[in-house]
Amino acid sequence: MEVPLILTLAIEENASQFFNALRKIYFPAERFYIDAHLTLFHLLPNDPLIVDTIASVSKEREILLLHVKEPAFIDNKVVFKIESEGLTQLHYRLQQQWQPFLIPEDRELLWPHITIQNKITPEAAEELLQFLIENFSSFHTIGTGLQLWEYDGGPWKLFSEFNFVKNEAK
Repeated sequence: MEVPLILTLAIEENASQFFNALRKIYFPAERFYIDAHLTLFHLLPNDPLIVDTIASVSKEREILLLHVKEPAFIDNKVVFKIESEGLTQLHYRLQQQWQPFLIPEDRELLWPHITIQNKITPEAAEELLQFLIENFSSFHTIGTGLQLWEYDGGPWKLFSEFNFVKNEAK
């Protein structure tokens, strides 16, 4: 049986380091399997159509401008909200092409975010959220490509990376 795939957005190195540093400090160590990431699709089949579509889209795609917004507490997670019209459009395009393959969660509207802390007590989450709100200023970064990961129940394994070819942010 093929191992299912997860699709994430690659972000520029400085932003990635920022989120990873926070995640290493605040994410429960026993659940820390993967660096900070922005998930686009949670469960895709390992199918050549999926891989070919991602490769094709990446070749024509310009880098994506991302606005890292305020931290928030959503679904028992402390996250940074991300806004990007280009990312929303890209996600919608892929959703339309992959409808027959998608699980219910991946058919929903995308709410881009990067998780810093998950599966902790409400008190610990509130403490971190207050700290982040008091010490954070929103900023812009860029999405540089797409990453496919194999997921077999444990740590993710990078399957393939697809850099956006054009370098103007939209």
